[in-house]
Amino acid sequence: MRQKAMQAAAAGATPMMAQFIEIKTANPDSLLFYRMGDFYELFFEDAEIASRALGITLTKRGKHQGDDIPMCGVPVHAADDYLQKLIGLGHRVAVCEQMEDPAEAKKRGSKSVVKRDVIRLVTPGTITEEKLLDPSEANYLMALGRVKGGDESLALAWIDISTGAFRVAPTRPDRLLADVLRIDPRELIVPEALYYDQSYRPVFDVLGRTANPQPANMFDSASAEMRLTRFYGVATLEGFGRFSRAELSAISGAVAYVEKTQKAERPPLGRPERDDEGASLFIDPATRANLELGRTLSGSRDGSLAKAIDRTVTGAGSRLLYERLMSPLTDPDAIGGRLDAVSFFLSEAGLRDDARRLLKGVPDIARALSRLALNRGGPRDLGALASGFEAAHGVAELLQGREVPAEIVRALSGIAGLPMDFAAHLDRALSDELPLLKRDGGFIRAGYNEELDEMRALRDQSRRVIAEMERQLSEETGVKSLKIRHNNVLGYYIEVTANNAAAMNGTDEAKARFIHRQTMANAMRFTTTELAELETRIANAADRAQQIELAAFEKLLGEAVAAADAIRAAADALAVLDVSAALATIAEAEDYCRPQVDDSLEFHIEGGRHPVVEQALRRQLAEPFVANDCDLSPTGEEQAGAIWLLTGPNMGGKSTFLRQNALIAVMAQMGSFVPASVARIGVVDRLFSRVGASDDLARGRSTFMVEMVETAAILNQAGPRALVILDEIGRGTATFDGLSIAWAAVEYLHEQNRCRALFATHFHEMTALSEKLGRLSNVTMRVKEFEGDVVFLHEVGRGAADRSYGVQVARLAGLPHAVVERAREVLQQLEEGETSGKASKLIDDLPLFSVAAKQEAKASKTPDRVGEELLAINPDDLTPREALDALYRLKQLAAQK
Repeated sequence: MRQKAMQAAAAGATPMMAQFIEIKTANPDSLLFYRMGDFYELFFEDAEIASRALGITLTKRGKHQGDDIPMCGVPVHAADDYLQKLIGLGHRVAVCEQMEDPAEAKKRGSKSVVKRDVIRLVTPGTITEEKLLDPSEANYLMALGRVKGGDESLALAWIDISTGAFRVAPTRPDRLLADVLRIDPRELIVPEALYYDQSYRPVFDVLGRTANPQPANMFDSASAEMRLTRFYGVATLEGFGRFSRAELSAISGAVAYVEKTQKAERPPLGRPERDDEGASLFIDPATRANLELGRTLSGSRDGSLAKAIDRTVTGAGSRLLYERLMSPLTDPDAIGGRLDAVSFFLSEAGLRDDARRLLKGVPDIARALSRLALNRGGPRDLGALASGFEAAHGVAELLQGREVPAEIVRALSGIAGLPMDFAAHLDRALSDELPLLKRDGGFIRAGYNEELDEMRALRDQSRRVIAEMERQLSEETGVKSLKIRHNNVLGYYIEVTANNAAAMNGTDEAKARFIHRQTMANAMRFTTTELAELETRIANAADRAQQIELAAFEKLLGEAVAAADAIRAAADALAVLDVSAALATIAEAEDYCRPQVDDSLEFHIEGGRHPVVEQALRRQLAEPFVANDCDLSPTGEEQAGAIWLLTGPNMGGKSTFLRQNALIAVMAQMGSFVPASVARIGVVDRLFSRVGASDDLARGRSTFMVEMVETAAILNQAGPRALVILDEIGRGTATFDGLSIAWAAVEYLHEQNRCRALFATHFHEMTALSEKLGRLSNVTMRVKEFEGDVVFLHEVGRGAADRSYGVQVARLAGLPHAVVERAREVLQQLEEGETSGKASKLIDDLPLFSVAAKQEAKASKTPDRVGEELLAINPDDLTPREALDALYRLKQLAAQK
């Protein structure tokens, strides 16, 4: 309907507006940047949206069907800044360029418009511009493929066109959201039928504008092979490996969307590589959010685990660290390989520092390559490749001849594959100072191209060249007063006085060489073939110099694209070295230990610490973090994980203790040293965490309902190798309801899930379960009471807390005195064991809260002469004698009171 309306509107429009409407109709889901001279203009609804989003003035341009046409625009030279804001808000933009010189359109008639076409669709998942990308974050476009059959099959394929990375993995409906959030794409494209399938709506509702429906034919698994062979320029996919139909559907959708958005350009994508199911630690969405792995609950990178442990010095290294953190491994051998690389750099501090100094100068060569391949790059991107090659070989030479672990050996082999002839060509061709845009010229080194040097000399030193010719002609003719001059009519000409004219035309040879142009009263003017040619060359020198440089740029670009696989492999290798050295750096600085990760069910941590909280305490309060042990290893002959039931007061550190053990597991399995003195961890295949309280009002869920949904997911999915972190289950309902649910959940974890678990609770009655459940141990957060106050020791010890100290915490939080005292009275009555029916009698047995509050308020209004006198004193104005007198006076008033 919308398309028909747009076509009808075009029928009565001006030629230019009809063209806009036609192009907009073909791109209905994108804001249309319509090129008009030095501006990109937006019209109609696009203008209204962009005006609000960008904070720019909304104007109008003529009328259409009797109404004003809304319009706004942005300068072409500043378009990237505006694109960044629009893309950040989730918009998609179609960039429509002028495809011819406006002068050509005028030749066709007054009603002709400049030919325009969309050269690119800019979407959140397909940007490559350096200014629009965060160097420390990948920018993934993800496609969801589905094949219906006896059992519905799903798969995900994700591409970062800024680096060429291309992965694919199977998934299932029950873990779809978790798998999507593990990759954290900027854009997820979905077949239209699947997008509107109500069974998948909860997933797409959570993802919001990230999910983008696309035509089903893009995901056709039957035509996927033809699409891929055409894209990669191969005859068959046999060399790519074997993929399921669902995986081919996802791969096809991703490639089709790249073709759709990039038009004629092709990014240098690597071949799709499969992530096998189960190869990475499964972390459900709630756990990922609660543990704040990549971002805090507020969406900030500051305060997250990723930020706390990132010591990388390159953008590619930071992206790889984040990827490893979000997808920890489950293969002990692969984890050990990564840990070996960290250990190597930890033991070789001097070598590590030298390598990091070299790596710090490495540009983002993978992204530079992608921009070049998509015709969005410039001389500085070629320079980035040259600098990257130099640094890569420097790092390789640094490590050459040393006994290094397999992870580093593989990285060095990636660097060794760099094309040395191309690196040498770049070094010969590129100047030391490079412009941003190739059209600016000056990026080819002097001496690289003889003709270019000559054209530059003519362009930049035309006066010197003319003076040299003038000298030579003066010597040849013997006319010392001979001059070469220039005007707008004749151009360059030779001028001699009338007395010297014979030297120019006195002989047949002279006449043949010097061509008469003009006779003046006292002078004669001539030209020569050489001078005419020189004039033409001078006039065309700048254009010719630019043509030569652009041709050299295209040649270098072609070599870069031809070497794309080798360049990408070297970029990946440098990222691996950066991450390994960075993890060694933080391990040394923060006193982390190497974890022992194996196939057992052990979970033994000594001196464990929270990596984020520890840094925050040191930075903000200059206080040390209190380390604690945790042992959830199987006990006795029964091979099943242990459960720790943790009791203790609020603010005692329960949540921190729970989280730190989960984070230690994540860090260990990503291949990092961990904040502990000893860590022995049997591989965790699934990590679940229910920590913190939140609601989901948009989906009609209360805080308690969200808690129960997340708890249900844990109890239904956790297996023997899982690690489960639960905090305060059952607190969102009545006391006995909550206690019953928490009690049953612990029993289920012990008997059915048989997993390793930490369970924090305020229900002290549950500590009795240790007598019934053999693998359950009671531990508590230790506190001390001093003169009515509670001191939190933040230490975990064996045993159970006898109370929660909630009233003391309430007092520390600043609750009104009346509330605190009333709470103490109620608590005393309840703790006497008379809970049966007592709650209903408290109103009669104890002073009503409202009465107590009024009595305190009345007391606070009673005149207090001591207080008034004290407030009237200004200590800075008193002499020592006056201060002593005031003190005696206050003491006397207090005695009278």
